[in-house]
Amino acid sequence: MIKLTNVSKFYSPNVWALNKVSLQIQAGEFVSVVGQSGTGKTTLAKILFAEERPTEGEIIVGGWNITNIKENDIPFLRRQIGFIFQDFKLLQRKNIYENISFAMETCGMDAKKIDLIVPQILKIVGLQSKKDAYPYQLSGGEQQRAAIARALVHQPKFLIADEPTGNLDSINTREIIDLLIRINKLNTTVMLVTHNRDVVNGLNKRVITFEGGRVISDQHNGRYIL
Repeated sequence: MIKLTNVSKFYSPNVWALNKVSLQIQAGEFVSVVGQSGTGKTTLAKILFAEERPTEGEIIVGGWNITNIKENDIPFLRRQIGFIFQDFKLLQRKNIYENISFAMETCGMDAKKIDLIVPQILKIVGLQSKKDAYPYQLSGGEQQRAAIARALVHQPKFLIADEPTGNLDSINTREIIDLLIRINKLNTTVMLVTHNRDVVNGLNKRVITFEGGRVISDQHNGRYIL
């Protein structure tokens, strides 16, 4: 479970990116976080991933208070929370298999376990035949699927997707959203951060709407109406 209590984030000189946000996300949920640019939704994602620290408030992730998380605990947190970026952030000089395995090597995982897990992850995202390809040889949708695979290597309980379809056409967008739905059905909590109204309204799942750093709407089976 994710729980935020009166969480605020201030940026000098006078911007409250988040302003006393309180919300809960239950284990196994699929939640869309929506709002126009600058409303606080990406700041929320960064705070949950410990890329940013809150100015005020309390954050609980799976029973762990990460409000003032220590630097040496952040890698452990990030093994429980997968993060998918809009711009993929793949290593251009490594092939897709190496991009995924590198995320495991940096955490000290042994080669046998890596060779066991990576093919399974590639199968989940449908990239078995592309394992030897380099990022520049893949379409945008394939690159995003590779980025999702990398986010899944530690079997995270919680997956944050920050504008994962922002650079994709409608066909690739649908494929990525379908993949996130399948991952959610494997008991991974998914938080989709997006401004894409069509995507959100096609999901028929919980929608949390941000405006001015505040939650202005939280609806189950909701729609993005702004």
